[in-house]
Amino acid sequence: MEKAIYEKIISKKEFSDLPKEDVEKIYSLYEKRDLSTEDKIKLTRDSLRKVYLAFTSSKVLNKNILKKKSSDEILKKHISTRERFEFYSEIYSKLIEENCVLFDLGAGINGLSYPYLTKNFNVKYFGVEAVGQMVELMEEYFKKEKFSEAFAVKGSLFDLDLILKIIKDEKGKKVVFLFKVLDSLEMVEKNYSKKLLEKIVPLVDKLIVSFATRSLVSRKPFKVKRFWFENFLSKMDWKILDSFEIGSEKYIVFSK
Repeated sequence: MEKAIYEKIISKKEFSDLPKEDVEKIYSLYEKRDLSTEDKIKLTRDSLRKVYLAFTSSKVLNKNILKKKSSDEILKKHISTRERFEFYSEIYSKLIEENCVLFDLGAGINGLSYPYLTKNFNVKYFGVEAVGQMVELMEEYFKKEKFSEAFAVKGSLFDLDLILKIIKDEKGKKVVFLFKVLDSLEMVEKNYSKKLLEKIVPLVDKLIVSFATRSLVSRKPFKVKRFWFENFLSKMDWKILDSFEIGSEKYIVFSK
């Protein structure tokens, strides 16, 4: 990608702090099409918005919001965490059953729910997120609340070396969250989710994947049919430990 094209894409504030490799990966989807450069840039921005910013509000892209709003109020401004908000205690009681290290991949601003995670157990938390502004928000929150066991990491989920290093460097029971993430990964690179899971499943004690059960735009419910995912779990002979729906999400808990 030419430097001028990259700089034009990220000139909009919402895209200014994304990993360069992610911007390049999405631009490559349109690079060889018979389109003008401006159209390629527009399509790239549209895809970046769908993959990284579909669930968020511009208000949470500034850490200074913590000076005006509580963490609960901020959670209600991000679509995914707003939908999850009233169910956090119930969800986490099902997913966190012992002291552990939690890797929240594609976290968004989910790190602000850390107090709900630690109601019954000690949880060392790593929120890995590509959108730099969300990472800064989580970092500022952890610092403000003096949470010494909670960390925000800026990183692309397409950077496998980084993800594997983060997981391998920790000891103890390991849990991975991939909340509403797999569909976005597949939009960018078909079958990448399988590649990611094959690498991380052997390293952790259990993983939790979630899928939306309502349309983002119309909010109408729909049946969650991810046959490719269910078939993949079966093919890999991984154990499904639990599966349930709460709020607008279906959660699947599994292990190697």
